[in-house]
Amino acid sequence: MPTVHEIIVRPLITEKSSAAYQDRSEYTFEVHPKASKPQIRAAIEQLFGVHVETVWTSNHRGKVKRLGKTAGRRPNWKKAIVKLAEGDTIPIFEG
Repeated sequence: MPTVHEIIVRPLITEKSSAAYQDRSEYTFEVHPKASKPQIRAAIEQLFGVHVETVWTSNHRGKVKRLGKTAGRRPNWKKAIVKLAEGDTIPIFEG
């Protein structure tokens, strides 16, 4: 079982995720592939001191990439979208 610091790999900051957290308080993270929704909820609440309402997850298959003759593969990864309670924010996403 991954530890709290291994569950959250990194925040995903894109145009779409920026609009989501500004409008609906939804934050997007790359998480450990074996992390469950309750583990993700507990890790976010413990690391950032906020209250999580819901967690959505999706698994993404790694793309096949070519460089000349050789073909490689990017790793599979898991994304979590976390909705926070009214009034809670995570400061790493703000400006």
